[in-house]
Amino acid sequence: MWLEKTITLKARPRGFHLVTTELLARLPEIERFRVGLAHFFIQHTSASLTINENVDPDVRRDLETHLCHLVPDGAGHYVHVLEGPDDMPAHVKASLLGASLSVPMANGRLRLGVWQGIYLGEHRDHGGPRQVIVTLHGEPFDD
Repeated sequence: MWLEKTITLKARPRGFHLVTTELLARLPEIERFRVGLAHFFIQHTSASLTINENVDPDVRRDLETHLCHLVPDGAGHYVHVLEGPDDMPAHVKASLLGASLSVPMANGRLRLGVWQGIYLGEHRDHGGPRQVIVTLHGEPFDD
């Protein structure tokens, strides 16, 4: 069985945001899968998806702090500057972290670890709503 849908995540400020609950709220179809794979793909070049610890908010702050130190806004070596000082660094950060995730499913649920959650990495000051294409593939429960 295959299913594909596009989910629009609400606009968020720059930083890392847990979106697991928001995604799952729009994916009740997961409950129909006995086993399978959920693939999440963000359709933007200045935002990313990643999996990391879902409990301590310091993790999200530290990730943002480290990436901003590693890839600073307005660095003099950027040539692509027409869209503002946060645009090229956002592209670099999105490339480092990636645009997609694949997560196993079993018994109608994502098989994330106890301390894992799906993060939206918003790398622009005003990125706006973000579209995520979700593809579910697997074996359904017997009817």
